[in-house]
Amino acid sequence: MSPIVRQLDRQDYQTTWQAMQQFTSTRNSDTSDEIWVTEHPPVYTLGLNGKPEHLLNTGAIPVIHSDRGGQVTYHGPGQVVVYTLLDIKRRDINIRQLVTLLEQAMISVIAGYGINANAKPEAPGVYVQEKKIGSIGLRIKKNCSYHGLSLNNQMDLQPFNHINPCGYPGLQVTQLADFGVVTSNAELTNLLVNAILKAL
Repeated sequence: MSPIVRQLDRQDYQTTWQAMQQFTSTRNSDTSDEIWVTEHPPVYTLGLNGKPEHLLNTGAIPVIHSDRGGQVTYHGPGQVVVYTLLDIKRRDINIRQLVTLLEQAMISVIAGYGINANAKPEAPGVYVQEKKIGSIGLRIKKNCSYHGLSLNNQMDLQPFNHINPCGYPGLQVTQLADFGVVTSNAELTNLLVNAILKAL
């Protein structure tokens, strides 16, 4: 059964995160899977294993300690965020397979714009010319996933300079706009969600 896709527009990170927790804790074996599509106001999020030393100079941007996997990342306007609320046991996939599925969905969408992107087994996410363009952070509870991916479209990348992205000092970050791609978040989201649905 195909997941229900919800377009949330721009939403506060904390509110959305709490809604995902609530959805996951109250769902049962009959609950439909959902995909939430959103964009967040500027925020840094630190994963469960996130080390505070990777926050260098966060200034006025709020820092939220989240319950997803991974280290620190930044969300802001012009970045597509897709949250996958899936019963992975019912779908017979494990977390590694889900990470790969999300990476491949981003890679295929980016390829549609004529850009060659790749994943790295040792550092989850998607890269173009060694620069990170897409991030993944997930949490599994009761055999169900929440959180998901973010893909940089056309945003202010400056805040990434004030952290060690994903815990890697000196890791550079890029976005589709840097490669001459002009697309709306809505169009990009549509392509991404379709790629995920097809893979599921």
